[in-house]
Amino acid sequence: MLVFSCYFLFYALTPFFGGDQLGLVGADEPRYAQIAREMLAAHSQDCHAVNARIMPHSLRLRDLRASYACLTGGTVTPILNGKPWLEKPALYYWRTMGFYKEFGVADWSARLPSATGALALVILSFLHLRRFRPGGHLDAALIMVSCVAIVAFARGASTDMQLAAPFCMGMLGWYAWYETGKKFWLFDLYFFNAAATLAKGPVAPFMALGIIMLFLGLRREWSALRRTIWIPGVLLYLLMVLPWYIAVQRRNPTFVYQFFLQHNIERYTTNLYQHHQPFYFYLLVLILGMMPWTALALRALFDGLQISMAEWKVRHNPGRYIGHVRAGDAFPEFLVLWALFPIVFFSFSGSKLPGYILPAIPPIAILTGDYIFRVRRDGMPNWLLNAHAVMAGSLTFVLLLCPQYMVYQRIVPAPRIFVWAAVLGILVAVLILIVTRRFGAQHIRLITILPVAGLLFFLLHGANGHLLDLNYSARPLARQIAQSVPATEPVAQLNVHRDLVYGLGFYRNQDIVDYKLDGIPAAEHILVFPTNQTQQVQGLLRGRIYQPLDIYASQGLSVYQVYPRS
Repeated sequence: MLVFSCYFLFYALTPFFGGDQLGLVGADEPRYAQIAREMLAAHSQDCHAVNARIMPHSLRLRDLRASYACLTGGTVTPILNGKPWLEKPALYYWRTMGFYKEFGVADWSARLPSATGALALVILSFLHLRRFRPGGHLDAALIMVSCVAIVAFARGASTDMQLAAPFCMGMLGWYAWYETGKKFWLFDLYFFNAAATLAKGPVAPFMALGIIMLFLGLRREWSALRRTIWIPGVLLYLLMVLPWYIAVQRRNPTFVYQFFLQHNIERYTTNLYQHHQPFYFYLLVLILGMMPWTALALRALFDGLQISMAEWKVRHNPGRYIGHVRAGDAFPEFLVLWALFPIVFFSFSGSKLPGYILPAIPPIAILTGDYIFRVRRDGMPNWLLNAHAVMAGSLTFVLLLCPQYMVYQRIVPAPRIFVWAAVLGILVAVLILIVTRRFGAQHIRLITILPVAGLLFFLLHGANGHLLDLNYSARPLARQIAQSVPATEPVAQLNVHRDLVYGLGFYRNQDIVDYKLDGIPAAEHILVFPTNQTQQVQGLLRGRIYQPLDIYASQGLSVYQVYPRS
């Protein structure tokens, strides 16, 4: 069942796992995919130049240095449009370069790092819980693999899953050490946190240290914090992290300022990058990200908080807790602190994006799986089962209406569609109620995950997948342009949303000229602009010969072929 569920992390992602229906969307996906492509090209060019210059098996120091330059060339500095891009570390780009080499440069291969990271997270969490917390391990893994947050970010060509997956594996490893005292498990903390640091920067060790200090401080076990600082682990962390950070700083003297000050400190303390959201934003993200398990997840989180408070009271009762003797079960307390720390910390950030709290999703899934396992004997409360059924039915209803929204960009009165969506949503809710009450709470995982799989198939397969691609990706537009003009012809844009600009840049493998910033090219080129600005464009092109190629109505864009000045 777990293998079947993990399949859906890949479904509609690759040609051999069900099809490649949706191109890269948003600004980050095509931008990161293009950075990996340019780094791979630079690496290949450096190696080709070195191999042509030195003799095979040469042992001369100069040639050994050249061979080392070949290994590192193009893999140190992230590059976008030929210029350094120092916003994120290089782990995602390295992994994508590897998939590009294996499968070729494509949008689906750019998403494989996130999909494989999510797969590793689910499987390793399952194995870890089966060993240290048997009972709810399968429930926790299935909740992880089917909640909206994991499914969405597992399909994204971005750095969010590159941080969340190793970070969570490292935290589970630390708790295994805390319970067993075996130093072997500390390697997990340092190894996976090093990987997370190479994925997104110092936020990984900061969150890990914050969660561990809170946990040990509340339990008054400060000696465990001292023992956590393990010299072999620290050396492993430094050996993994420092070479890239030192190398990129040497090649780019502005790296420290751009990466640490601008993209970490200023991003947190200000709204520099225009991602301001209200303080309660992450509560909404959590509710949506845990769908369809939200009701159970919130109940499990509250239950874990109650257990933690009870343990805290026991530890602070002088008659029942003396010194550092552990009282009760520490795992729920650890998971609650792990889940709440990213949510609370990033709620104070001046810049908020949904992926920032992705590391909080796995501990909540584990708490939920453990809660479901514990209530099997006495039965799940009726109100909670009803709430879960309503959540699953509501998700079904909303996602069934998505194709209509894709076409009209709004929900329009369509009684037949509404009726069918409502009927299927109610059917899902009723089936969950019947199966769970008839056969027990252990079957709630199967009867919930099957509709999720069906909805994923519905949205990403066939006509609906094509609608998503047509309305949200630059891939169809790039294909239309390629059918009309040579792939080498420059493309320019005026007032086009940056999502489409980065998408065209990836699919055309070229820098997109901006009329406002770069001026109007004198040479022949393709111009993409919003259709409602046709008169403005015609005024700008007065005196130039141009020809309309197509109207990309699904995204309100027009395409002109502009000929060179006579």
